[in-house]
Order: sequence, then C-alpha cells, then structure tokens
Amino acid sequence: MSVFTPLARPELETFLAPYGLGRLRDFQGIAAGSENTNYFISLEQGEFVLTLVERGPVQDLPFFIELLDVLHEADLPVPYALRTTDGSALRELAGKPALLQPRLPGKHVSEPNTQHCVQIGELLGHLHLATRDHVLERKTDRGLDWMLTEGAELVSHLDPASGGLLKTALEEIERLKPGIMALPRSNLHADLFRDNALFEGTHLTGLIDFYNACSGPMLYDLAIALNDWCSREDGQIDPQRARAMLGAYAALRPFTSGEAELWPTMLRVGCVRFWLSRLIAAESHAGQDVLIHDPMEFQKRLEQRQKTHIPLPFAL
Repeated sequence: MSVFTPLARPELETFLAPYGLGRLRDFQGIAAGSENTNYFISLEQGEFVLTLVERGPVQDLPFFIELLDVLHEADLPVPYALRTTDGSALRELAGKPALLQPRLPGKHVSEPNTQHCVQIGELLGHLHLATRDHVLERKTDRGLDWMLTEGAELVSHLDPASGGLLKTALEEIERLKPGIMALPRSNLHADLFRDNALFEGTHLTGLIDFYNACSGPMLYDLAIALNDWCSREDGQIDPQRARAMLGAYAALRPFTSGEAELWPTMLRVGCVRFWLSRLIAAESHAGQDVLIHDPMEFQKRLEQRQKTHIPLPFAL
C-alpha cells in the first residue's frame, strides 16, 4: 500500500479544522499512489482528497496551486487547492507539504473506447489553449536532459537487445532535441494516464494528479496520453482510438507542420520517459510494499513505436 506517511485521527482533525468544513467523518489511505501519500477525507460538508507531497522540491508547489487555479477558472474538471478560512492553500502535516482538494466524481477506466479517447483529446486541447498564451514556467525534472543522463546509466543494466533499443532512442533524442524544444508550448499535465482521469460512463468528470505538470511542447503531452489510452496489450497503437483522440484535439488546436514531422519521435520520447522512470522505481523500491508499475510495458510500446502509421490529422 503506497501510503508513505501514516496519519492518526487526532492529527487529521487538528489539520482539517481551519477549513471550516465540519467534523471529520472518515478517512482512508489510497493505495494507488506511487509517489505521494493520498487520503480520501469525508467531512460533514463533502468529500475531499488530502495529499502529502513526498517527492520533489517544495518550491514547486506554488506553481501547481497556481496552475490548478487557472484551469479551474477555465472550467476544467481539476482538483484545485482549497483555502483555509484565513486563505492558506499550502500547509504542512506530519512534516510534509499538504494540500486539501475536492474529491471529483467518477471512476478510472481500465479499457477505454473511442468515446473516452475523444474526451481525453478534447480535455488536453482545452488545457493547452487555457495556458499557451500565458505559460507558467516550470522545467520538468524528468525531461530530455534527464532521459539522456539516466538512460546512459541504465543501458548497462539491460540485456543486449533492450540496451540496444534504449541506446537508439537516446541517440534520436540527442539528435532532435533542438527541434523538440522549439515546438509550440503550453503547460502540460505530463502524466495523463488512465488512472489520472475519472469518468461517469463516457463522460469525463475529472483530471487528477498534476505533480508532474510542467511547461513544454504540447505534442509531448499528447504523445504521453496517446501511448497509454490508445495502446493495446502488446504495445501496438489501436488506430481507431488514436484517430478519435487526435481528431478531437485537432478540432480545437490544429497541428503545425513541425509537429507532424516530429510526431513519431515524440511517441518514442514518451515511451522512453516512462520506461526509465519505472526501471528506476523498480530498482529503488525493490522488496518494499510500494506500488511499482511494470517497466516492460513501456519497453514493448517503444519497440512498437519504431514504425508509426498514425499521422497527425490536418497538419498545416
């Protein structure tokens, strides 16, 4: 269970009192997290999520709070930070930075269909349009430079075939890095997997877990989402789901010719990023009771992305 910081009822009650949301009815640790500690919190005036930030520099938290405020004001279904009665959004609990946010309705989708993918494409389009004219700058700590550095270290840990696959991908990133960084930019969610979206039926009700959010190329965000939402179990892209997502996105923000050219590369970059982070997590938490996502999932996807037959629609 990925609750890194256990909490007792008395300390929770003391922490929650300044929000003025009534008595604590119940609380429960959320096992699905792999980086931060999260609790479902039931108060007299509603349902909430409490997050204790376990990873990353504290100085980045005001960025997340501001970004979520911007997206909330743009009517996107995001868990913005609630304020105490004296206006505080970022607080401390058990020695960790802590945020209280509304609990959004809906459930995760394990087997998405084309309509789910349409909704994800539209959501990403709205997110990018809401921030591209006034980008809140935050450099990701798992960007291209990180991939090149960590990837070079990990090549020797892999079998020859896997190491060769990673080495080829890193060489492509090194070669095309200037062009990637020149692509149209906005703020990115940068982790839009199935377990970070909530649905009621085929209606998207929430986008959660913004702790990888950053500024960067919009195409990278789309590649990360498509690699998860539109992948089959063998790692291949499902064409129907992919075209549904890309078409919905392009209807809001048409792609550029530069994006069309780098699209296959960006799909591979998205695979490398999560293959590496999962390999590192598997080594770091070996033998611990922590949720570890399978690195092989993204190795298979990278293998399948060596040839991509799903072009961007309506490139200008």
